[in-house]
Amino acid sequence: MNKKIRYIFLLLGILFFVAIKGFAQGGFVLLENKKKDKIPFELVNNLVVVSVEVNGTPLSFLLDTGVNSTILFSLANKDSLQINDAERVRLRGLGEGGSVEAIKSQNNTLKIGNTLDVDHTLYFIFESNLNLSPRMGIAVHGILGYDFFKNFVVKINYISKKITVYKPEEYKQRKCRKCEDFDIIFHKNKPYIKASITSDSIRDEATFLVDTGSSDAFWLHNEENKIDEINKNYFKDFLGFGLSGNIYGKRSKLPEISLGKFKFKNVKVAYPEKSAIENIKLFEERDGSIGGDIMKRFSVVFNYPEKKMVLKKNANFNDPFFYNMSGLTIEHDGISPIKEISKQNFIQAEAKESEGFSNTVSIPIRDIVTFFLAPKFVVSEIREDSPAYKAGIVKDDEVISVNGTPAYNYKLYELMDLFYSKAGKRISMEINRNGENMKFKFILKEVL
Repeated sequence: MNKKIRYIFLLLGILFFVAIKGFAQGGFVLLENKKKDKIPFELVNNLVVVSVEVNGTPLSFLLDTGVNSTILFSLANKDSLQINDAERVRLRGLGEGGSVEAIKSQNNTLKIGNTLDVDHTLYFIFESNLNLSPRMGIAVHGILGYDFFKNFVVKINYISKKITVYKPEEYKQRKCRKCEDFDIIFHKNKPYIKASITSDSIRDEATFLVDTGSSDAFWLHNEENKIDEINKNYFKDFLGFGLSGNIYGKRSKLPEISLGKFKFKNVKVAYPEKSAIENIKLFEERDGSIGGDIMKRFSVVFNYPEKKMVLKKNANFNDPFFYNMSGLTIEHDGISPIKEISKQNFIQAEAKESEGFSNTVSIPIRDIVTFFLAPKFVVSEIREDSPAYKAGIVKDDEVISVNGTPAYNYKLYELMDLFYSKAGKRISMEINRNGENMKFKFILKEVL
């Protein structure tokens, strides 16, 4: 399609399509002949979020090894961008819905830290339910994967929240007795490794997609695997959402999963429903996925040019695996006007008299009323028979306060972390339902 197509996407600003001599048209490169670059990131719900300039406009992207192409969405509040030689396509991913319409756009310029790609292909998606921002509580405009990793050695330090990008020829892997090397198997530009699963004294080798775009620990897809699918100990839950809609399934725990010499005990796993994956052409050898709840326990080196991944455990390694014990999924749903009243009956002031003596006087004043806009949080999913469900909370309830603290004083991930804390914790919530404030109490309870 050679027509010029104009879509409402983002502020164009000054075009960043400057001719840059000496750069190959084959993906990201390091600027200024740098050997390496350090890029800060935010860690939200076990997911890595980086700042990306798209044609000169700063945006935020999820860094996701589980995607082949760069996807852009959630740009409703931005101005326009002229797109030339755009092409309409349809994409499909995980989820129970069908394919989604997208616009394929080439010749875009992306800059991340001191790395640059002057001929980047983007897929613009319009489906509103693909917006990650409400579920993460921060602005996320897109997903970036293989295109960023393919030319570099990329080290992700989940403790310092820094990504170090190396030129492959400049990277020297140090000897490390605490590290484990893995061979990467690539299929459609996605990385897979081998791991061992143990259940009821049975040990099987399995092939896992390394998926930094999943906040869970492990997903298992193959129901015919020799291990017990759910060990007769599971609960049904909302697992997340993909390109093609919401994903539901079962959650359970396995006695042990090993990544080389690293062993995880009593590991949480999820089993997506067949409807979420049946129309996807998955790698035939794929048994599941390794997500952010595992990756955050390591310093991870992705060496795509050498088809290697290196893991070195960090301070998160021995953290226990918790489930959401409340049954609630909460998301950010716009903003609400908030009125705060500061009680103050008088102020004291010093009054000087003519003879040089001073006296303190009290001046009565009215209460101070402050108005401001604050994030609004609502219940987007609730698990049946969970503590919150039994307490009476329902979908679309607005969360006013939790344990006596106004909801707007929390970041979304801090709010959700309360529900993962520990069994026996008491939770009190004030809810607004159809204009009426209501109070609920429940106790976090282990499901498995």
